[in-house]
Amino acid sequence: MTKLPLSSRLLACCSFVRPGDRVADVGCDHGYLGIHLLLSGKARSVIASDVREMPLLMARRNGAKYGVSEHMQFFLTDGLQAIPKDFDTLVCAGMGADTMVSILSGAPWLRDSRYRLILQCQSKSHILRKYLSDNGWSIQDEITVRDGHFVYTVMEILFAPDFSALTPGECFFTPALRKHPGEETAEYFCRIMKMLRISVTSRGNGADPIMKNALEELTALAAQPDFLWLSEAKL
Repeated sequence: MTKLPLSSRLLACCSFVRPGDRVADVGCDHGYLGIHLLLSGKARSVIASDVREMPLLMARRNGAKYGVSEHMQFFLTDGLQAIPKDFDTLVCAGMGADTMVSILSGAPWLRDSRYRLILQCQSKSHILRKYLSDNGWSIQDEITVRDGHFVYTVMEILFAPDFSALTPGECFFTPALRKHPGEETAEYFCRIMKMLRISVTSRGNGADPIMKNALEELTALAAQPDFLWLSEAKL
């Protein structure tokens, strides 16, 4: 298969796509994720959208270059506002939590069990997880992936309002992440703990109660026998 300039983050997103899925890639940039899914035979069709005109133009050109244009639709739009609803899986990668929350909030019709979300958040992931939990979405799986000098996570989301809401600690380090012991997951946990400690200790009595509760919860988690692999990550 033709090798495309896909980051490890985007390849991790692709790994969650099911064979035969109709995929909507929101914030498609140059379109490589959707093109990869079509060339590999994993996706049946791809909706590629971006809020910026030049990246979308490049996505169109790349679709033609790699011979998959007939299976792609292109939309210049903010989030999901002007795209068709006939897809199975939404991929949204490389954005901060605030942007992702804005995109999801603007598409209430996504709160339907027919859709799966694959989200790769660049920053403030705990805010995105809390939003998802508060609005009926369940994090079915979440994995860590190294890209350059940083470790990120990729989440698979389903609308399941009967699932229990996440606790403060789980918004920072989910039950799904705990199912994937390993160096990258431990490194991610270590980074979260460092951030929480700095936030709580620097504010003293004025520390955010949510941050404080999350720190206490995750400190207790790392002390449990089943999670010693976390406590050994140079906390």
